[in-house]
Amino acid sequence: MSRIGKLPVEVPAGVTITVGEKDITVTGPKGTLMVPVQANTTTKVEGNIITVTRKDDEPKSRAWHGLQRALINNAVIGVTKGFEKKLEINGVGFRLSGGPKEIEMALGFSHPVKYKAPEGIELKTEKMTITVCGTDKQMVGQVAAEIRALKKPEPYKGKGIKYADEVIIRKAGKAGKK
Repeated sequence: MSRIGKLPVEVPAGVTITVGEKDITVTGPKGTLMVPVQANTTTKVEGNIITVTRKDDEPKSRAWHGLQRALINNAVIGVTKGFEKKLEINGVGFRLSGGPKEIEMALGFSHPVKYKAPEGIELKTEKMTITVCGTDKQMVGQVAAEIRALKKPEPYKGKGIKYADEVIIRKAGKAGKK
């Protein structure tokens, strides 16, 4: 039995779950998310607990068992609390400005870089920090990765965009002549 798949998902008050033929709809105070139903899994809602079971012991079924439970759990957390990732901009002359849907950054290029957030994602800027917020965990991670890819941190001076909890391993520069 999958260690993650066998764990029940607790549904907090204010969240409704509808199990359909092809998808599971999770509705809460922050919005609605759709989770696709994985093959060979069965999802049951009993009161405020959701359990996911698999139909057989095939390797793909075992993998989908844990995945289905994790996707449902992430949807429940997303519609109640939401997800966020923080990015930091480091570098001399780098600047950041913008609002909840679009940000503009000066990253050392000859032109300012603009990034428009997709539907359901909010961007908060504060000094040299970008906070990506949303209900869909995958989408929040994707947007954070796209923003980071605009100017990846380099290992010599640490300039660029990095995750707040990321550690950049520094390299020594050139060894000077003696």
